[in-house]
Amino acid sequence: MSGSLYVGNLSWQTTEDDLMILFGQHTKVKDAKIITDRETGRSKGFAFVEIPEEDVEKAISALNGFELNGREIIVN
Repeated sequence: MSGSLYVGNLSWQTTEDDLMILFGQHTKVKDAKIITDRETGRSKGFAFVEIPEEDVEKAISALNGFELNGREIIVN
């Protein structure tokens, strides 16, 4: 089973690869998807990251409030 984490307060420069690398330091990442505006293609500042369900609490504890690209991210 996998758990989906909401990751918010992302800078517009943050990429899905950035999230894969960051979360990959704490768990196996199945997918990372930054949500973009349909018309402009610009990031809406949040994403969803899929990780194993048993690692969800560990990832939240480790990364909620972490500074990524100059912004404190929200993970829940």
